[in-house]
Amino acid sequence: MDKALFSDLVSSLKEAKAIRAGQQPAARRTVLTAPHVREVREQTGLSQAEFARVLQVSVKTLQNWEQDRRTPTGPAAALLKIVSAAPEVALGALHG
Repeated sequence: MDKALFSDLVSSLKEAKAIRAGQQPAARRTVLTAPHVREVREQTGLSQAEFARVLQVSVKTLQNWEQDRRTPTGPAAALLKIVSAAPEVALGALHG
């Protein structure tokens, strides 16, 4: 491995460790907020069972999201944002 590349890698790992320990703030942070799940589902015209099947989550998980007992995070939040912005395209891709 190139010495400069290895040095960069070691520096990055030390920085990550300091951020995790709270000794240094992250240079940037991305926060993704999911749209209201019930509104997105109703926009698609799908039932809870159908929408849960498309998102590949359980109906119970979907119900928890819709009733604000839980909040979708990570990939689920991103997928909901995509479905909200372009439901026909997203559903077409997910059903295909």
